[in-house]
Amino acid sequence: MMLPRKIMMIGLVLVVAACSRDRDVTLTRFKNTGDGPDEFSIAPGRPLEAPESYAALPTPQPGAANRTDQNPKADGIAALGGNPAATADSGVAPGDAGLVRHAARYGTDPTIRQRLRVEDKEIRRNYGRRNIFRIGPRDNYTDAYKRQWLDSDAEQRRMRNAGVITPTAPPPSSR
Repeated sequence: MMLPRKIMMIGLVLVVAACSRDRDVTLTRFKNTGDGPDEFSIAPGRPLEAPESYAALPTPQPGAANRTDQNPKADGIAALGGNPAATADSGVAPGDAGLVRHAARYGTDPTIRQRLRVEDKEIRRNYGRRNIFRIGPRDNYTDAYKRQWLDSDAEQRRMRNAGVITPTAPPPSSR
């Protein structure tokens, strides 16, 4: 009589323990459920300073950057002795033009971002329906996209079997 009672108590403790979740995995959750502000989106401006020459100031442009706006990438590049103007988006760099032409040789899809946004929303919606009864802490992102991961070893074997030369891959094992 005592053994079934102990088994029931252990089972009850396990069920209660399985119901608790680790709530510290907020970076991989799909939705932010907090009510507070996002402290990482607030960047203080630089201090105001008088320019050397008011005549040399550019004419104001609506929507253009302000002289007091933060630019952490450019500031970091300048601190390391580089050219902060390198962070400006000026299109494809001349050294990368050949690579871009080669990658786009079969055409490009100008609506790829919108299409992927819709497909991603559908994947997450379907995953949310199937994953109702989770036991223990889980990583939603990993679980939802696990089937789309590429097995690099299997892909390498497939390419080698098809006769494709893979010079940067390690040589095949001699097993």
